[in-house]
Amino acid sequence: MQLDYAQLAALVAVVREGSFDAAARALHLTPSALSQRIKALEHRLGGPLLLRARPCRITPLGEPLLRHAQQVELLEQGLLQGLLPGTRGETPSLAVAVNADSLSTWFMPAAAAFTQASGALLDLRVDDEGHTAEALQRGEVLAAVTTRLSPLQGCRSLSLGRLRYRACASPAFVARHFPQGLSARSLAVAPALRFNAKDELQYRWLRRLLRRELRPPAHAIPSSQGFVQACEAGLGWALQPEPLVQEALAAGRLLDLAPQLPQDVPLVWQCSRLELPLLQQLTAAVRQAAGVLRR
Repeated sequence: MQLDYAQLAALVAVVREGSFDAAARALHLTPSALSQRIKALEHRLGGPLLLRARPCRITPLGEPLLRHAQQVELLEQGLLQGLLPGTRGETPSLAVAVNADSLSTWFMPAAAAFTQASGALLDLRVDDEGHTAEALQRGEVLAAVTTRLSPLQGCRSLSLGRLRYRACASPAFVARHFPQGLSARSLAVAPALRFNAKDELQYRWLRRLLRRELRPPAHAIPSSQGFVQACEAGLGWALQPEPLVQEALAAGRLLDLAPQLPQDVPLVWQCSRLELPLLQQLTAAVRQAAGVLRR
């Protein structure tokens, strides 16, 4: 059975854009024509390839197709550029999963270096570092910054180093909640900050500190910069990426609750094993920018 690449392009567009209407606009199709392509592909494969939700998500049946389609797209673009240098077609785009703290600290220089050298676009998907590999596994992205050490099927794994975190709070928060220092009793009721429901970093640090499970109340603040601002404003305490709070700690706007107990999060770059020139360029840029994590 041969695959219809117009149908595969429709599948990629729906996942990339998140909806049928947006994908139809991106492909210059009517929503009805795009829907027909997806239905025809699903009929040939014998099952649903997409979860019709907001945003649309790939199903397990569609995962290998999506991965294959994205890889073929990049291979074709590389082939055309090799055969016809200077060819101007659609600007290639690479989907990459990255955690918010990496995006706010060291990853952006890699993104800038890659896009300036290649002219390609990046489609960055932000998720918790413990879950970015899932997007790679589903075929939604071609590479991911993750904490998963073992390579996923069809991928290679490169250690990047570690991002160090410090447990921080404002002086006023410390005076109010920890006047006698940190203890299981005070930490059980002092509000913490949490990026989202997937964020377990504060709780893992508490287990190291207290050698017991503790889950204090927590504000949900899905922003790395918002995390720092919320800490400085006294909303709660939290593990903060060291590069983001060095100035605030030096100025006394934040206090390190346990200088002897930083939390190091090892980061790994996982990407397709295929020899895709654009992906190789991005990997080189990521490895260079991640040098700050190995100091």
